[in-house]
Amino acid sequence: MKVLITGSSGQIGTNLALHLMDRGDHVIGIDRRPNTWTDRIETCTLDLLKARPEDLPKGPFDVIVHLAAHAKVFELVQTPTRAMENVVMSFTALEYARRQNIPIIFGSSREVYGDIRRHVTEEAEADFVVAESPYSASKIAGEAFIYSYAECYGLPYLVFRFSNVYGRFDNDIERMERVLPLFIRKIYRDEPIVVFGKEKVLDFTYVDDCVNGITRGLDALVSGKVINQTINLAYGQGSTLVDAINIISLALGKTPKVTYEPARPGEVTRYVADITKARTLLGYDPQTPLTAGLPKSIQWAKESGTL
Repeated sequence: MKVLITGSSGQIGTNLALHLMDRGDHVIGIDRRPNTWTDRIETCTLDLLKARPEDLPKGPFDVIVHLAAHAKVFELVQTPTRAMENVVMSFTALEYARRQNIPIIFGSSREVYGDIRRHVTEEAEADFVVAESPYSASKIAGEAFIYSYAECYGLPYLVFRFSNVYGRFDNDIERMERVLPLFIRKIYRDEPIVVFGKEKVLDFTYVDDCVNGITRGLDALVSGKVINQTINLAYGQGSTLVDAINIISLALGKTPKVTYEPARPGEVTRYVADITKARTLLGYDPQTPLTAGLPKSIQWAKESGTL
């Protein structure tokens, strides 16, 4: 299989590309920056904000996986133009898929649900009338374009709504400060940390589980067994940031220096995914709870020298 991945230098893109290559697929990545983790991925250096669909690699490809996006929620609250850039990048990838007549996988987010605070959230509960933040609006817009292209042009798709993916290749501090690697690094260094939202409950997804779900979806989409579906990809259980800090502290043998502040504007404070659809359609079965994933993340950070 020949796969085109946008955002191939990011965390999910890097892990997905390496996994597909290891099983024998031909992968070409698109990113506006070099991959800092590996030189194994054949990458076309291209800025999707400036590129036209015809500027992308010609292929032919069996599928395009569109992951490229600005993904830090509060950063997009501060700089909303980046949310609009997400929409432009998604449109470019989608137009490419239409012109090449290939199916597309779109990396969406649990942010499209907003701060609904349900116990468990299934796919139909997304309310596109209210967007919680510019980032969530950008993902809602991306999904809307996907659905319209399927309706008007018969373009096959899968939309995956990711939830707090963490793990290997997740520690690119200079580019984007994700909460779990930030906590790991600061607790390891005995530096103070601030928790924005002590009562937050989030569904943290270890990257290997996420990649397994995407791969299952990719195979099902290309074969035509599963098309035109929107699917939650997560672990399916909620944990607080306090839970995460306790697990990290125990694994590192450290006492954290923690202060608490209210959740910041635009941030979701409760989300636990209903993953029944992923299990039913794709045989998705996540294997890594936070208690196992965080020690793996810490071990990787030590081995990679990113602490």
